[in-house]
Amino acid sequence: MADMTDSPFCLIAKKLGARLVFREMISSEALVRDNVKTFHMAKFHEQERPIIQQIFGADPDVMLRAAQIIEKNFQPNGIDINMGCPVNKLTSNFNGASLMRDPKLASQIVKKVKAGIKVPLSVKTRLGWSEKTEILDFIKYLEDAGADLVSIHGRTKAQAYSGEADWEIIAQAKQQVKIPVFANGDINTPEKVKQALEITKADGVLIGRGALGNPWIFKQAEDFLEKGEYKKISLQEKLNTMLEHAKMHIQHYGERGIITFRKHASWYLKAEKNIKPFRQELLQTKTFEDFEKKVKNYINQIS
Repeated sequence: MADMTDSPFCLIAKKLGARLVFREMISSEALVRDNVKTFHMAKFHEQERPIIQQIFGADPDVMLRAAQIIEKNFQPNGIDINMGCPVNKLTSNFNGASLMRDPKLASQIVKKVKAGIKVPLSVKTRLGWSEKTEILDFIKYLEDAGADLVSIHGRTKAQAYSGEADWEIIAQAKQQVKIPVFANGDINTPEKVKQALEITKADGVLIGRGALGNPWIFKQAEDFLEKGEYKKISLQEKLNTMLEHAKMHIQHYGERGIITFRKHASWYLKAEKNIKPFRQELLQTKTFEDFEKKVKNYINQIS
């Protein structure tokens, strides 16, 4: 997820039970032009492994060069091509979900990148541009082109993030190919992880927005699948983890990073009741010291 699944977020997720992390997508065009900020986005800690770096773009040659730059400099465990982002800023340049409108171009990108790298290649996509059944043919193009795995978000580009994810169509897409398929969309509780796997018969699930402010979901889901139960997280534990995440964020981005961390703080506290004043205080903090002081004071109040 752009601006969310950065190194600090992935470190927290891995520490709390994530098996595999997909880093936020980065521009292939920016990479080949030696953009410093984009290059920095591709860096990761060894503790984040196994890790997949996601890239986006619409030019097969540029996508190949970008994938090779990433593989040479960072050696991730895999490369993922984004063919699912619905944001107009990307799709207007034929990136992201726009590639579903041109299966031949999508195939060329996959073939070219696959032939030029050594690590596995996956594709993240959607049910379609406007029709849910478009994926049923599109996924076969991806398999034939050499994709090792396909992750499917259960909505069309037209839906963006509205409505409900259609896991039934993902199940139909899974039947079209022999390569592994991951299901994605509306998977935000351990119970929904189990339900999604049962309906889609997918080889795994990707949890995106369901992990924002909720990095425990990975371990909870595994426990629920294995034991039928899982540990609930107390507010105090949430606050302690949020503070740890904030420290990592500041170390990664510098003191001004507390401004960009506030969106994470909002997610950590989103589901909590009767803490609106505290939440608003945190969203107005401008220094880590102030943020830390407010969080610790609140922990002391509820302990």
